[in-house]
Amino acid sequence: MNEVEQLRKIIGESNNIVFFGGAGVSTESGIPDFRSVDGLYHQKYDYPPETILSHTFYRRKPEEFFRFYKDKMLCLSAKPNVAHRKLAEWEKEGKLKAVITQNIDGLHQAAGSKEVLELHGSVLRNYCEDCGAFYDAEYVLHADGVPRCEKCGGPVKPDVVLYEEGLNQETLDKAVRYIREADVLIVGGTSLVVYPAAGLIDYYRGNKLILINKTPTARDQMADLVVTGSIGEIFSQL
Repeated sequence: MNEVEQLRKIIGESNNIVFFGGAGVSTESGIPDFRSVDGLYHQKYDYPPETILSHTFYRRKPEEFFRFYKDKMLCLSAKPNVAHRKLAEWEKEGKLKAVITQNIDGLHQAAGSKEVLELHGSVLRNYCEDCGAFYDAEYVLHADGVPRCEKCGGPVKPDVVLYEEGLNQETLDKAVRYIREADVLIVGGTSLVVYPAAGLIDYYRGNKLILINKTPTARDQMADLVVTGSIGEIFSQL
């Protein structure tokens, strides 16, 4: 039995699946993984992406932060791909209990998933830092320079977790609970190097840990099934 057949069998027999996903789930919708540094950064930006997307940089150089953020992080025309749709389908069938994602693009919800835990927040939510007024991603995208609140003039900050900022404790606790209680844990599109998110899989207690990624991950040794390849292609075979 090959890996995809094994995966199909495991999914067919379970109704307590949790999916934990990273950037690889969204790259197939045309959203670039900002960590894969391309020539553009060196031509257009004086700092590496990790520096720009830090809390310190956001505070010190907000104009430069938003120039990068609007250019690289707001891919508002992206559509859910086969992996997003398949997960939403499993949830509807009662097989999948939750999607835990490191992505900030809202594509799981766009595909119809209801129980989505966004570890790193979402570009679709933005709040005035002074009065808390809500703004959508379009507002931020079309703002001139640093987006300002129409009500009070305060700075509008994306609801995304920047480097140096802590993850939302409630979201983390919920993610831990789902992973701990899962029968099957599928980890897809992440090389499992970004902490604290990558450490979440240590809470899994079962014996059906499935890793799906294009390249080897830091945890292949501990997995019960490793499927190498693009998550979209693999999910389209299920």
